[in-house]
Amino acid sequence: MIGQQEAKESCGVVAVVGEEAARLSFFGLFALQHRGQESAGIATLDEGNIYLHKDVGLVSQVFRDQNLAGLKGNMAIGHTRYSTTGRPSARNAQPLLIDTQYGPLALGHNGNIANAPELRNQLLARGLGLMTGSDSELLAMMLAGTHGANWTERILSGMRSWIGAFSLVILTHEGVFAARDPWGFRPLAWGRIASGGYAVASETSALRVMGCSELEEIPPGMVLHLTEHGVVERGHADIQAQTAACSFEYVYFSRPDSVWNGKNIHAVRRKLGALLADEAPAEADLVIPVPDSSIAAAIGFSQRSGISFGEGLVKNRYIGRTFIEPTRALRQQGVALKFSPLRETLEGARIVLVDDSIVRGTTTAQIIALCRRAGAREIHLRIASPRILYPCYMGVDMGTKSDLMAVGRNLSEITKILGADSIAYLSIEGLSNAIGVDGLCKACFDGNYPIPVNEGFQKECFECVSKGAL
Repeated sequence: MIGQQEAKESCGVVAVVGEEAARLSFFGLFALQHRGQESAGIATLDEGNIYLHKDVGLVSQVFRDQNLAGLKGNMAIGHTRYSTTGRPSARNAQPLLIDTQYGPLALGHNGNIANAPELRNQLLARGLGLMTGSDSELLAMMLAGTHGANWTERILSGMRSWIGAFSLVILTHEGVFAARDPWGFRPLAWGRIASGGYAVASETSALRVMGCSELEEIPPGMVLHLTEHGVVERGHADIQAQTAACSFEYVYFSRPDSVWNGKNIHAVRRKLGALLADEAPAEADLVIPVPDSSIAAAIGFSQRSGISFGEGLVKNRYIGRTFIEPTRALRQQGVALKFSPLRETLEGARIVLVDDSIVRGTTTAQIIALCRRAGAREIHLRIASPRILYPCYMGVDMGTKSDLMAVGRNLSEITKILGADSIAYLSIEGLSNAIGVDGLCKACFDGNYPIPVNEGFQKECFECVSKGAL
């Protein structure tokens, strides 16, 4: 994705039952760093006590050997975060840890709750307040006040009132719980650790890093209860919901070595590029990807079109995904630091510049300008996803509709704004064909939201409400 003021994924979650639970969780979070770079945390259970360490920063910055050594126990959950609700701060970092009438509870959440304002009002009516600006705290507080014979029953009860995207890992004295929303917006999988034990993660690639085999995806609407004895219980929320897997996971968010709904992400992206070449051919000398997320699509475009693949932009590997930085100034500065053009490749060339998506597009022009200054003669921008015309309310921070580059502009106008010679997007039909999965959420492309949404609700709005500003 070119635009470093573009869409942001919300979080990554892991859980471990077995020896070295904290250290394995650390490895899992490291593998999920791409899903959020604001903060990270791990909670462990030992003899009925929950130990927690979390802070703002990358996984490698938050954890040192002494931190991991202090996280005792053979059960753990972990979280790496980008804020879709709540500003970046140590207080908003997860896992969240609260005391309940049933004992301590730690929770990590990937997603976004669309009916968060209504749920907050329910808590206020019961005399309960919120300490953070995170919708994840809503879930924890609601679970704390939910009745049930055990935590599986309480989680299932809570799920029946939550509308939105949630892949959850929860730690209590009863063990580890993993839960996925009935629509299946976000991925969540589990597996058996080869050395003994079990693990849960947002992506299968992280499970592999943690030494897992026999991987399984957790079905939408399911709660999985894990202890040292294995899977002791499976519960289902029994909510009638149309499966709505986020198409953006395939386009951009997930690691290329992950598998979701039986589809390898890298293979899907190559097919996106191939279909894009069919739909929007260009006369050019080279196909150039915007590294790294667009490489597979560019390979697919190159192979299908017969135009040579080339590396025209070098990425600074020691700078994180700058679009994840939450302030505009930081994101803009990050583009110049992150990419360097290869003049030897670009000078005098007609290039097809392939990117996975454009959301706000405010930095796309900077990338194109870099290529121009390096001598590119023509730049034909090809986007391996459809035009984004609607904001997301299911865990992807795209801003408001007025922020979106494609809203109210035709292709000619977008081309002029970005400084390209031409631009073309993949069709919605092409996207669906490339992914090849029934039950996709494509709301950001077609406006067909699979759940009721409050289009006036934004991340900043919920934070103000949480702080009593509204």
